[in-house]
Amino acid sequence: MSTDTPAPASAPPDRYVAVQQSDEFAGLRKALRGFVFPMTAAFFLWYALYVILSAYARDFMGTKLVGNINVALVFGLLQFVSTFLIAWLYSRFAASKLDPTADRIREELVGTTGSHDPAGTVTPDDETQPKDKEVAS
Repeated sequence: MSTDTPAPASAPPDRYVAVQQSDEFAGLRKALRGFVFPMTAAFFLWYALYVILSAYARDFMGTKLVGNINVALVFGLLQFVSTFLIAWLYSRFAASKLDPTADRIREELVGTTGSHDPAGTVTPDDETQPKDKEVAS
C-alpha cells in the first residue's frame, strides 16, 4: 500500500513551481525547519551525553539509585521517554502551525474549497456535511 498521494490532474507542472516559490510555502518550510533542526540537535546532544557518560563516567553511571536500578538504566529509559515526547510535541506543532498552512496551499493548488480526508483526497464540502435524517410522521 502506497502512502504517496498522486498529483491532481488539473494542476500543470509550472503551478507546482509557482507554489514552491511562494512566500506561504517558504514560511511553511521555515516553520518546519524551526522545529525539526533544534529538536534534532537537542536529541542528538542528549544521546551523545548518554553514550559519553556510559563510556567515560562508568562510576557515575553505575551508581545505584534504588535496588539494582542505576543511573545508566534511568538514562537509557529516558531516551525512550524523550523520543515519545518529541513525537508528541511535533504532532501538536504540526497540527497547530504546519497543517493549516499546508491545507491552504493544497486547496489553492487543487483549486477547490473541499475538505481533506486522512487519505489525502479532496471531497466537496457538501459531501462532508451530515445529512438530516427524515422524520417519520
